[in-house]
Amino acid sequence: MDDIATVVYTTIIQETFALSTTFGTISVMETATDMLSADELAAWRAFLRAHSTMLRRIAADLEEADLPPLTWYDVLAALRDSDGALRQVELAERVLLSNSGLSRLIDRIEKAGLVRRTACDTDRRSFYIELTDEGREMLERMWPVYARGVAEDFLPAIGSKSCELRQMLETIGTTCDRMNAAEAESAVEPRD
Repeated sequence: MDDIATVVYTTIIQETFALSTTFGTISVMETATDMLSADELAAWRAFLRAHSTMLRRIAADLEEADLPPLTWYDVLAALRDSDGALRQVELAERVLLSNSGLSRLIDRIEKAGLVRRTACDTDRRSFYIELTDEGREMLERMWPVYARGVAEDFLPAIGSKSCELRQMLETIGTTCDRMNAAEAESAVEPRD
């Protein structure tokens, strides 16, 4: 079993759920496995395995082509998609890394001349990460390798349902973001 799937499966078995209400939190004694059918859990595991396999494949293809790692592509693409610059905290959110993890990654990418840090005029503790011309060129070199992995392995499996799949995955992401925000908000609310 894939390491990620093992961790998720173990977590699901061990976790219990809590329902939040305006009156506090009520523990529900059902485990998650009681709430999921075998087919639903299998679908979740298949999703994790497919994601992990795709990332490993694209990473190996980039390495074979003597190009930077996949995480570099993600950073460079996020900067390009945001007109070339983002505050470091915003970039960390977009590439799903911690701020400290991104900081170390940016150190390496900056050393290669693909991005540069510039001071934020409104917040001295913050930096903008900007895509350099060399970064744009590298992204253009990485794109065909990245695109080939998506075109050969991902698109044939989903056929004509790419829009439907995108909407489903965006719904999952939006729902999780809302739940995380609600949990964070309730964690800071004073208790009477």
